[in-house]
Amino acid sequence: MKYWRTLIGVLWLWWPALAPAQRKEYVDLQREVAQLQEQVRTLQRTVDEKMAELKVLTQQALDHTAKANTAIAVLDSGVKDRLKEQAGNLIGPVASIGTKVDQMASEFQGLKTATEDMNARLGKLERQIVDLGNTIKVLQTPAPPPGGPAAPPAGVSAESLYANSLRDKDGGNYDLALQGFTDYLKYFGNTETAPNAQFYIGDIHYRRGDLEGALRALDAVLEKYPENNKTLDAMFMKGLTLVKMGERNRGADEFRALIRRAPTAELAAKAKAELNRLGLSMTPPAKRPKKKS
Repeated sequence: MKYWRTLIGVLWLWWPALAPAQRKEYVDLQREVAQLQEQVRTLQRTVDEKMAELKVLTQQALDHTAKANTAIAVLDSGVKDRLKEQAGNLIGPVASIGTKVDQMASEFQGLKTATEDMNARLGKLERQIVDLGNTIKVLQTPAPPPGGPAAPPAGVSAESLYANSLRDKDGGNYDLALQGFTDYLKYFGNTETAPNAQFYIGDIHYRRGDLEGALRALDAVLEKYPENNKTLDAMFMKGLTLVKMGERNRGADEFRALIRRAPTAELAAKAKAELNRLGLSMTPPAKRPKKKS
């Protein structure tokens, strides 16, 4: 207790010396606090003003957005209504056009069928006229001398028999074509197209894999008709047939003979290509002399 009294007395003695300085600091502090409060109030006013402006701008933006949405909705509704109206206007004409197109297609199909029927009848009529003309020619032609080609049956002409046989060959009806060309040679073996018929017989045998029959028919072309438009063809196909039969050297000889006979012909170039494929030259190898026993 005595201690505290002593301390209070000391502070009381020293207080007059400390009081002015503390009062000055206290006043300065109050001034700074007042300035700070003023700055806070100024800042608050500024924030309040900006917030008010922001609210106004936000409200304006919301108003513009609402107006834009309304305008878009109105435009969308108008476009949909316009599209519906256009679609309603087009359905009728489009359906009518579709019906007319179907009708025209049906009429065109009918016209096509009628045209095909007419062409078939005209073709039949044309063949009958040709056959009739050939029959007249046959009746007017004197009988062939003994030993010549046999007389064809009535109504069979060289032109129709050759054309039908060629059509059967090109269509892959080899049995009918072979019989037709054989009959042609039997009845019309002295005509200009007889070598062709003989060659086509060899060609049919070759296509069917009958190499022996093909070789006999092609030899007949070269023997019976040595100078004709199928001579080179027969020589080339004979070479192919011999090579396919395993007679490589004999086939090469046929190719070489063709080249010597017509060196500038297209088939000569093909013959050279075959020799190259076989690995042979255009000059036949020299025969070795036989050894004396």
